[in-house]
Amino acid sequence: MATNQQRREAAKRKLERQLERRLEQQKRRRMIGAGVVGVAVLVVAGVVVWIVSANSGDSTDTAASSSAAPPPTEIQIPTQRTALPKRATPLPNPTTCDFKADATGKAPKKVNPPDGKNVPSTGTVHVTLKSTAGDIPLTLDRALAPCAVQSFVSLAKQNFYDGTMCHRLGTEGLQMLQCGDPAATGDPTQDGQGGPGYTMPDEAFPEIKYGRGILAMAKTQAPNSGGSQFFMVYGNADGLPADYSVFGSISDEGLKVLDAVAKAGIANPNPQDGTGAPTKQVKFTGVTVE
Repeated sequence: MATNQQRREAAKRKLERQLERRLEQQKRRRMIGAGVVGVAVLVVAGVVVWIVSANSGDSTDTAASSSAAPPPTEIQIPTQRTALPKRATPLPNPTTCDFKADATGKAPKKVNPPDGKNVPSTGTVHVTLKSTAGDIPLTLDRALAPCAVQSFVSLAKQNFYDGTMCHRLGTEGLQMLQCGDPAATGDPTQDGQGGPGYTMPDEAFPEIKYGRGILAMAKTQAPNSGGSQFFMVYGNADGLPADYSVFGSISDEGLKVLDAVAKAGIANPNPQDGTGAPTKQVKFTGVTVE
C-alpha cells in the first residue's frame, strides 16, 4: 500500500503533466491564430493590389494581366445622322487643283498624281470600300471638295487602297475610323505617316460640322497637307475644328459596319489620346467606283 508521501508525489506528477498539456494546447492555439491572421493579411493585401491595378489605367499592366481586367464598357453611339454641310458660295465649275509632290511621308505604292485641270465641282460619285469587316458604300460630293474627290477616285482606280488597313479608331470624344495609310502595320506609334507621294489643297469652309455619317480628309497640322488618308465619322465629333475637308457621306449600311468595328474596341490604345488600331481589323480588299 502506498504511503502518504508516495500519494502526494504521484498527485504532483499528475498535476505537472496536466499543466504541460495545457501549455502545449495554448501554444498550438496561438500558432493557429497567427496563421489565420497571416492568411487574412495576405487576402486583404491581394484585394488592395487588385483594386489598385484595376484603377491604375496602365495599359501595360492590363495587357500583362488580362484575366484580372474588368470587361470593357460598351460605347455609346448616336443614331442620328449629321447633315452634310453646304458651301455658302459655290466653287467655280470647273476648278483647278494643285497636287504637289510630297517627300515627307512614306509612299510604298507608286501612283500617278491626278489631273488637276478642269476638275468638276458638281455632281456625286458612288464608291464602295470592300473590306474584311464588310462593305462600306460612300457617296462623294464634288461640290464640297472637288480636289479630294478627284484624288480619291484616281487612287481607287489605281488600286492604291487595295490591301491597306484602317489604322486608327477613336471611340471617345471623336468617334471615327481613319484609313488610307499604305504603310500602316497596326503600330500606333508609327502608323499615320504614309501617303500617295503628293499633297492636295485644303477645301474646308466655316459651315462644316462633323458627326455621324460624315466622310472627311485627314491631314497634318500643316496647311494643304492632305494626301490619301481619310476618316469616317460614325458617332460624336465634339470639338473638332472645321479644318478638315468634308468630301462625302457614309451609307447606313456602311455605318453598321463601322458601329460593329467600334464596339469591338481598340487593340492597343495610344496612351496619349486613347486611339489605336481596331481590334476588328478593317483591311480593304478592293474599291469599286460607279
